[in-house]
Amino acid sequence: MVFKLDGNINPVGYVLVGAKHCLASDPSTYVLLRHFYVTMNIGDPAKPYFLSVDTGSGLAWLTCAASTGACDTCEKGTHKPYQPAPPSYTLVPCVAPLCDALHQDLDTTKHCTGTDQCDYKLTYADGASTGVLVTEKFSLPMTKAQDDRPRLAFGCGYDQGVGSAGKTTAVDGILGLGQSSVDLVSQLKDLKIITKNVIGHCFSTKGGGYLFFGEDNVPSSDLSWVPMAPRAPETPYHYSAGQATLHWDTESIGAKPMEVILDSGIPYTYFPDVLHSQLVSALKASLSNLSLAEVHDPTLPLCWKGNGPFKSVDDLKKEFKSRMSLNFGQGATMVIPPENYLIVTEQGNTCLGIFGMTGIDVFLIGGITMQDQLVIYDNEKGRLGWTRSLCDSMPISKNMPFSRI
Repeated sequence: MVFKLDGNINPVGYVLVGAKHCLASDPSTYVLLRHFYVTMNIGDPAKPYFLSVDTGSGLAWLTCAASTGACDTCEKGTHKPYQPAPPSYTLVPCVAPLCDALHQDLDTTKHCTGTDQCDYKLTYADGASTGVLVTEKFSLPMTKAQDDRPRLAFGCGYDQGVGSAGKTTAVDGILGLGQSSVDLVSQLKDLKIITKNVIGHCFSTKGGGYLFFGEDNVPSSDLSWVPMAPRAPETPYHYSAGQATLHWDTESIGAKPMEVILDSGIPYTYFPDVLHSQLVSALKASLSNLSLAEVHDPTLPLCWKGNGPFKSVDDLKKEFKSRMSLNFGQGATMVIPPENYLIVTEQGNTCLGIFGMTGIDVFLIGGITMQDQLVIYDNEKGRLGWTRSLCDSMPISKNMPFSRI
């Protein structure tokens, strides 16, 4: 089951306000960030909605309107908020096993009242989203016509918190693909629509890419595989690739290995402050003999200009030669070339898309570092894999048709 993706990291775009912000020390300074999203057709009749592809959370949800059609505490997305309407829409009862599973995932206690609905609250680093669990028809790219509109559960997010009203965002919600029992992929497996709980995504540096569910499009060779590390209570949805050491070309940065977390829902990558400082020093030293000058750019904190404007990430390869890598041992390495740590801005400059962050002891890998890599989350075998790939070329599935949805 293959889906076309839209969105981009270059040159500049949007991040979902109130959910997956830039985690820089002053997020308000760096707005209009970009991410990758899928178009889902939901309801009867089906309507399109843009959902941010997020492997760092476990529930799919949409901004959801009340019976009046308004959502007073929601950001303004590309489409009108989803408005529940029978007969295709149903509320998930508070006593339903699906509601139990959601609250177990969230590590919260449900409170069943006379309304008999499954209420939830999702908490993010900079806000929250409150809603109810509902089911609705999804139009999916299936080969069997009778199965192409399964009823799936997702969050109807009617309250995005104080200060959200009137803000603009490029998407209508989040497609949570983290380790969860209520994510869409787990539901599709339970319905026997797919046979394996496997997720893959490929983000192109040119914009767009693709996403797939199931094992049909997993390459049989040329993948680097590592075991998934056990889920941590503080990050229950995140996929951890275990520990790795950071290298700049052949030189090690930092002495001890650290955990690597893959989170497609954030546009940039984050290192602990001390390691980030060492990385910046190594990067600047590698540029000492080049025709580049550090320059102020409103996009990100650390930027350079060349003799002429950078027009695409291909131009970066002419000036930036050094590569980073995360070495996991036993032959598994994630190579990070310049196009996976730099962006091109609207001003024709290039900026470092890796931030330092206080209070973390992990490598938090965001969308920029996953570009032009096919990344596989194999929940059946408990492993993560990746390989360099031209993500603007769609895969050909033997069993499932391709779709934009």
